[in-house]
Amino acid sequence: MRSQARVVVIGGGVVGCSVLYHLTKLGWSDVMLIERSELTSGSTWHAAGGFHTLNGDTNMAALQGYTIRLYRELEELTGQSCGLHHVGGITLADTPERLDMLKAERAKHRYMGLETELLSPSEIREMAELVNVEGVLGGLYDPLDGHLDPSGTTQAYARAARMGGAEIVTHTRVLETSPRADGGWDVVTEKGTVVAEHVVNAAGLWAREVAAMAGVYLPLMPMAHQYLVTEDIPEIYERGSEFPHVMDPGGESYLRQEGRGLCIGFYEQKCEPWSVNGTPWDFGHELLNDSFEKIEDSVNFAYRRFPVLERAGVKRVIHGPFTFAPDGNPLVGPVPGLRNYWTACAVMAGFSQGGGVGLSLAQWMIEGETDRDPRAMDVARFGRWTTPAYTLPKVIENYQRRFSVSYPNEELPAARPFRRTPMYDIWDGMNAVFGATYGLEVPNYFAPDGEPRFETPSFRRSNAWDATRAEVHAVRRSVGINEVHNFSKFLVTGRNARGWLDRIMAGRIPKPGRMSLSPMLSPKGRLIGDFTISCLDEKTFFLTASYASQDYHLRWFEQHLEPDVSVQNLSDLVTGFQIAGPMARELLQKVTTADVSSEAFKFLDVKLIAIGLADCRVQRVSYTGDLGYEIYCDLTSQRHLFDTLWSAGQTMGLQPFGMRAMMSLRLDRFFGSWQREFSPDYTAAETGLDRFIQFQKPVNFIGREAAEIERVTLPPRVLCAFEVDAQDCDVVGYEPIWRDGGVVGFCTSGGYSHWLDKSIAFGFVPREGLDDTSGFEIEVLGQRRRAVRLPASPFDPDGGRMRH
Repeated sequence: MRSQARVVVIGGGVVGCSVLYHLTKLGWSDVMLIERSELTSGSTWHAAGGFHTLNGDTNMAALQGYTIRLYRELEELTGQSCGLHHVGGITLADTPERLDMLKAERAKHRYMGLETELLSPSEIREMAELVNVEGVLGGLYDPLDGHLDPSGTTQAYARAARMGGAEIVTHTRVLETSPRADGGWDVVTEKGTVVAEHVVNAAGLWAREVAAMAGVYLPLMPMAHQYLVTEDIPEIYERGSEFPHVMDPGGESYLRQEGRGLCIGFYEQKCEPWSVNGTPWDFGHELLNDSFEKIEDSVNFAYRRFPVLERAGVKRVIHGPFTFAPDGNPLVGPVPGLRNYWTACAVMAGFSQGGGVGLSLAQWMIEGETDRDPRAMDVARFGRWTTPAYTLPKVIENYQRRFSVSYPNEELPAARPFRRTPMYDIWDGMNAVFGATYGLEVPNYFAPDGEPRFETPSFRRSNAWDATRAEVHAVRRSVGINEVHNFSKFLVTGRNARGWLDRIMAGRIPKPGRMSLSPMLSPKGRLIGDFTISCLDEKTFFLTASYASQDYHLRWFEQHLEPDVSVQNLSDLVTGFQIAGPMARELLQKVTTADVSSEAFKFLDVKLIAIGLADCRVQRVSYTGDLGYEIYCDLTSQRHLFDTLWSAGQTMGLQPFGMRAMMSLRLDRFFGSWQREFSPDYTAAETGLDRFIQFQKPVNFIGREAAEIERVTLPPRVLCAFEVDAQDCDVVGYEPIWRDGGVVGFCTSGGYSHWLDKSIAFGFVPREGLDDTSGFEIEVLGQRRRAVRLPASPFDPDGGRMRH
């Protein structure tokens, strides 16, 4: 065993072996993997081995497509069979809502290059004759779906890694991981210590225990999962070709051929967390005791959907644990707060996602960033506020919803309410309908008296429509108020603060008393942040961005920190309100002795003023696109600040507004949104944020070279706004954009502008041919709707209301 390595991967399941292989593939050969037992001895060996591309996140779906295509490459490279069975798969829809979801997924696949197709019940019956299609409305067919040999596939990854120079050490348990002063790690094992530059936690069932060695908590939980293999079935072994996969979400089951019989597994409602307080180190090749009671309802449903099962005997039962994160996606990437410590765990669909996870992590480690936006699986999406008590109910909820319809407006109830601001009970008393962002309760809208305080999940316009419309009109006609807790907040201080910000941000760093908007770029010029920067004095700056991305951004700041600079995350310590609308200035003037006239308090000014008894930082800017102010105060002053504003605003018709209204208001001015229009998948020039890049500054800011190239060559696609001839549903995101009979682009987001009375969509289309604004169609839930490109915002096109 080596005593030194550039990378030590802990864990020899399919994910750890994939990471090891991809590190060698991308050029790092001084790498090793340490496994406590044999390869595959955790969850991998008893996995059902199915793979599919269907995933609600397009980047995860693309990585799953990469994983599936990789298997042939591995077989050719190593000579090791993966036991591939590319039989195709059908996902059934037995409700209109589920069919809507499949239509939306099919639409995404059009521009992703995934050749899926929607099937009628008769086409399903023709393709999979053992399916009882009674009650089935349709299905989605994916030719890439199939299954493989879990052990053979893992060995193929391992063999390919060894061919690239990697070392694999088995029957060696890791006992400690200790950080070194140089940023590396001492990995202490039963057979000695390895000094590593990087550590990757790919320990699967033991990922929690390995993370604890480094002093961190990873939010994951093993769940006991059960599937059955039948005796031989004549209808299967006499069939001319292998039976396709069939996923039946209504029955919470997946089914495929296994030899001369069938294999069927369940995501049952009576699910069972396993080893809640920690995985025993001596657990390995055992299975759990059979538990037919918890799947009894699912089995009875399966007998109706697949009648042949009722006549088939059960050959064996496989009941074993798999790990899940609270949202079901993997936990991948650099762990915030630690240097050179990486994770690749909670990959519950290892044979669908393992290759993509390995590729992405290797890119991240070697190149500094991934080819695709990793946010759906980035470990930083769960902050340090997560606890085991939070993780448990969320994982159970996710397991139970594994085959549920995922609606774009749905808010899941488990482990809520958890994190709350001082305003929670006030909003609660005003009939707020809450959502959750990064674990924090956020009002989505305020239900009128007598209306249910629950937004009906739907792909179409929901019961929040009228309430949201009223809130939008209150802002546009008079003045509205909402919290600014949905912004992250950072304080940057020190003698080198301005110089550091000039290098970390691509935009202009403002003078004292002013603020600016700035993109933050990766070295490849991708968008990794969309910040508002306020200069309080030459050594003190206040930054705001996306609340849900605060750990992602803080990790980047800490990775690039320089001497004489300090960065503090104040996201949960500083709070306040936004007031917006044509009467916002009048309201602000009523509660302060400071002069807030347009001459004294200009657009993008920052001032420290007293409001009531509270000292506040007030910024003249608003995401609503209207006259507005962001007012920040200490957490303990928030209730007093609200009482002061609310009392003064009653004669003006001051009304609270939630995130549904905010997302409608931003459409009026074509304001993009982080993680929708702005993400690491896109560049500043593609999205129009290049107008905020200060190319004149004599600083080699991160991403400058890439941004300069795009400044000259111009990107082939651009972000545009469209008015859509919608009916009862609006664009959500990733719908294909058609022109001249073909798909030319895709949507990033959209919605209904209640002020303009228009359905608005944002999306990327080719730069060429944009002089003509007509001829576009956007596919919404399977229907191609006419769309017209809007060159300029119909609302306040010169920004007069916001600026004057």
